Amino acid sequence: MKEMKMPTSDSYYESLIESLKDAEHAAGFIGAILEEKDPESALLRNAIRKVIEARIRMNALSESAKKYHEKLDKMLTESGGAEIYSLVELLEALGFKLEISVADIELPAETESTDFMELELSPETANL
Repeated sequence: MKEMKMPTSDSYYESLIESLKDAEHAAGFIGAILEEKDPESALLRNAIRKVIEARIRMNALSESAKKYHEKLDKMLTESGGAEIYSLVELLEALGFKLEISVADIELPAETESTDFMELELSPETANL
């Protein structure tokens, strides 16, 4: 029997971040988390952080996006995402569906690279 090497989590992580550089894939990734029937704010926070990291690696994260991420991350930490998931549930009850799609605008790249670790990550969620 041929011995197969299992992929390491580091290679999976790198592969995931690489795939999230594609805007369509990133939109689907976040959208899938919002569709979960038993939502967990940590999963949503983690998904958004991974998309942010992919953008940083592409040198395509604006200062305004960084600020909005910090605000949202704080909100998700404090409320557990109750507002977001309540909106999703309300829309579903009304017969609607919240979808994440790629905007038709080109996101400007920052002239200087932003290090992902500059974002204030809490120790318990930094490795999610």
